[in-house]
Amino acid sequence: MPPVESVQVFGRKKTAVAVAHCKKGRGLIKINGCPIQFVQPQTLRTKVLEPVLLLGLARFQNVDIRLRVKGGGYTSQLYAIRQAISKSLVAYYQKFVDEASKQEIKEILTSYDRTLLVADPRRCEPKKFGGPSARARYQKSYR
Repeated sequence: MPPVESVQVFGRKKTAVAVAHCKKGRGLIKINGCPIQFVQPQTLRTKVLEPVLLLGLARFQNVDIRLRVKGGGYTSQLYAIRQAISKSLVAYYQKFVDEASKQEIKEILTSYDRTLLVADPRRCEPKKFGGPSARARYQKSYR
């Protein structure tokens, strides 16, 4: 049995981590076993579908992408998913197709939004003593 052509890539946003498993197939994209069309909420579905809409269905026609997501909230999970989808397609094209088409995909994605390929390093700042939050201090009073 020949080895399966597959790549495993992750996408991150805050504390959410999405792991994408991309292999040769017939154009399926599933998130935690659910098709990508059923992503909730409706307004953020377009954000998840951005890589597909930007690159066109033709590039996704011969690959299956399965994603597992953990951690974070709704929005950060969706941002992690869209990054994982983009990165997995780039990695798949680099490994199993050709360098020119991979470069073309990369150009399209980065020109639209850099966070589709590069993780956002911002994290939540820890709270300190002497105030209600990380930066704000308690009000000072003299009497």
